[in-house]
Amino acid sequence: MLEKCKDAQERWGGVHRMVDTWLNNRQSLIVLFCNLSTSKPLSTEEPLGHSIQRFCEVMIDYCSAGHFEIYEQLVAEAREYDDGGVELANELVPRLDALTAKCVDFNDTYDKFCTLEELCKLSADLSALGEVLEERFQIEDRLIERLHTVHQEASVAS
Repeated sequence: MLEKCKDAQERWGGVHRMVDTWLNNRQSLIVLFCNLSTSKPLSTEEPLGHSIQRFCEVMIDYCSAGHFEIYEQLVAEAREYDDGGVELANELVPRLDALTAKCVDFNDTYDKFCTLEELCKLSADLSALGEVLEERFQIEDRLIERLHTVHQEASVAS
């Protein structure tokens, strides 16, 4: 029993640290989003262009880590435990793909020199992106809860 627990901890302990780091990156993304949402275009503190570029960089890094690291690990865990988690992932990951596409669209629009016309739409686009991010975070939390937290508890109990 001790060996089984040790194997599970070695196997999934790295996933736990990865998820923790990713969720910390999410917090940074939220802070940048809030700062960008309340920034004043003509402020002398930090040029708006720099704030937008930093936000876009962190957002794309966060989305990429989700798709190319976190989701894959969570699905691997689900396959290992074979408790219906794969079906949930198959349901939720396509929705996350669609939400990621909206994040990429925002990035493609704003992570460059923006025209005055584009900057005039920034507030409305940020509002729409905020809704996308909120939905994304809710879905990701469902995946983490179902595909990782439950498995982590099961591996500790073994």
